[in-house]
Amino acid sequence: MTDHFPPLCSEETLAPIFALAGKEPEAAIAAIDAALINFPDDYRLHFLKGSLFVGLKRFVGAHYAMAKAVALAPDFHIARFQLGFFELTSGEPEAAKETWRPIIDALEESHWIRLFVKGLHHLADDRFAECVHSLQTGIAKNTENLPLNTDMALIIARCEQILTNGGAEKSEAQGDLSATSFLLASRTRRH
Repeated sequence: MTDHFPPLCSEETLAPIFALAGKEPEAAIAAIDAALINFPDDYRLHFLKGSLFVGLKRFVGAHYAMAKAVALAPDFHIARFQLGFFELTSGEPEAAKETWRPIIDALEESHWIRLFVKGLHHLADDRFAECVHSLQTGIAKNTENLPLNTDMALIIARCEQILTNGGAEKSEAQGDLSATSFLLASRTRRH
């Protein structure tokens, strides 16, 4: 008996969608939807759609599309990582940890995605020094997804700022900031 994998769209179909995604996200989403008619189980299309939705602040659609990508391809580790990161930045650290569990089980301890997951686990538990260490180690090993290094570096800088201020920051309007609150604030600014 052979394994059955769902049909994926061709690279010729995917390449122009990726090119469009960087310039015209709404048009790219329309192109993805058109491709999904013929390839409804192409996890790459769902993941890209979810990523574009995040950038457009359409968070319900983003969560649905990323979750669909992970359901279709449970071993698509970058999609699983990003879904968990989305959940963490949405104020759902326990959901993020559950989403990331298969990454911890599947990847070796020195893999950059697993190191990022470990760092974000520490962040969710307000262990900032451990977060910084894991994320820095992950950045040093990640040569595949350089934009993600930039995101992790922003988290490192914020953790270091918190550590420098004795572990607690205050603003007149906000009071104490937790790891989740500063992630939520950074997502609002970035996307």
